[in-house]
Amino acid sequence: MTGAASASALDAREVLRWARDVTGPVLERAVAELPEPVRAVARYHFGWRDARGNPASGDWGKGVRGALVLASAQALDTAAPDAAPGAQAVRSAAVVELVHNFSLLHDDFMDDDRLRRGRPTAWVVFGDAKAVLAGDALMAMAMKLLTEADGRLAPSTESVRELAGALLALVAGQGEDLAFETRTDIREEDCLRMAGGKTASLLAAACALGAKAVGAAPEQVGALRAFGHHIGLVFQLADDLLGVWGDSGLSGKAAGGDLRRRKNSFPVVAAIRSGTPAGRRLAGLYRLAALAERPLHDTEIRRATALVEEAGGHDLTLREAARQHARALECLTVAVPDRERSRMLVSLAEMAMDRGV
Repeated sequence: MTGAASASALDAREVLRWARDVTGPVLERAVAELPEPVRAVARYHFGWRDARGNPASGDWGKGVRGALVLASAQALDTAAPDAAPGAQAVRSAAVVELVHNFSLLHDDFMDDDRLRRGRPTAWVVFGDAKAVLAGDALMAMAMKLLTEADGRLAPSTESVRELAGALLALVAGQGEDLAFETRTDIREEDCLRMAGGKTASLLAAACALGAKAVGAAPEQVGALRAFGHHIGLVFQLADDLLGVWGDSGLSGKAAGGDLRRRKNSFPVVAAIRSGTPAGRRLAGLYRLAALAERPLHDTEIRRATALVEEAGGHDLTLREAARQHARALECLTVAVPDRERSRMLVSLAEMAMDRGV
């Protein structure tokens, strides 16, 4: 693959590999500018160093958000659609990856997640204070990078506004997700609203930033933002499925982790609200553990998994993911009518859907 990804015969793995190759060096340079001790924490989190600071070859993530920026920019770059991505698009891709990893560092601590990308999470290794501080540093570096061009301040008010709006939505979504832990009246639409902030807001902003990087028309920016929103919901629904049925060897997360924490994810909520005997038994299992203020133990996790399946939680989640996927493609057609030019974005949408199957 040359400077830009070919618009034909692509699958998502090729798109992600291309985007990571483009974005990775910018990310590494940005993290290298961080002060200690947070630089060491960030390098560990990204998989570039081990806990002692020695070079490592870990995985810094799929780079989906950066890929959405670059694919959006290339799809709408009428000046040079087959050229290498421009500097502004590459910076924006690195920015959204910095923001995403800021949120992961914080979320892992808040959610008591101890495994990320197959390794102990940063807060487990370095302590919660340093992990949170490293997340703060990544957020600050993202804003710095977004407003610079070759070391000079760049006029990017609209891009800053886009990112700031996404961050506010992300914080609101994370706050609502935490509130879900003590609520018993959650509906499927509540799950989608929460995911629209916690997950979809940054994917929507990624697509919009890519469009803005090449001077796209406002209606195209809006349609791509909507595309990213719906794809973000697909990603969250797939994550919810992995949180119940995922293989820790493939996902890099602890199997059954969502159930262990009595998380009210979409499959669980759909199962509890199904009106089935299995749904009622699942609600009782969650309620008893909540009264004792404890997580589910291994035997209960296996039972809860079976109950979610029996009550239809898996199939209902897949059905909602398919609906959001279809809406995403409708928005993409509005933004980029030429299917050939939108092929990279289509491949990323298909990947999002396939994760939950």
